[in-house]
Amino acid sequence: MKKNIIYFIIISMIFFTKNINAENTKTLYDFSFNNIDGKKYLLSQHKNKVVLIVNVASQCGFTKQYADLQILWDKYKNKNFVIIGVPSNDFGNQEPGTNSEIKNFCETNFNISFPIMEKAVVKGKDAHPFYKWAKETYGSAAEPKWNFHKILIDKNGKIIDTFISTTNPQSDKVIKAIEKNLN
Repeated sequence: MKKNIIYFIIISMIFFTKNINAENTKTLYDFSFNNIDGKKYLLSQHKNKVVLIVNVASQCGFTKQYADLQILWDKYKNKNFVIIGVPSNDFGNQEPGTNSEIKNFCETNFNISFPIMEKAVVKGKDAHPFYKWAKETYGSAAEPKWNFHKILIDKNGKIIDTFISTTNPQSDKVIKAIEKNLN
């Protein structure tokens, strides 16, 4: 009887343990984007920082969150915190502009000073490698369902939480998660 239980445990471990592959051993620091000016932007420069990555769009009902993201950036940027905006046209074609137009829009309308990347695909088979990794390692909650989806990453480069588009960057939920991980 004990032998059967041990075999069952071993078999269960083999079949029900999450597979760890090369993708799961990666961290945020293994990826890069091109910034809005087309220059390579290594995410490894943010080691030991809490990072919030947000897919953004300039013609979305949530576009006003740019202002709230800027407030968040201004409040925590000197406390090992980074916000990275990733423009995407994946949802409702709400980011149709060129990178130059996106940059101008962000600076003119919201005085954005946090890093903005080039427009990228954030979902599906053609998603940027960071977004593929996020979904593979954290699950479907990390895949954006709409513009202004937020992915929070800890100081070790691992995803610790995600926030849907309707969650404002200034919400208690987001602030508490950031502050908890800054300490």
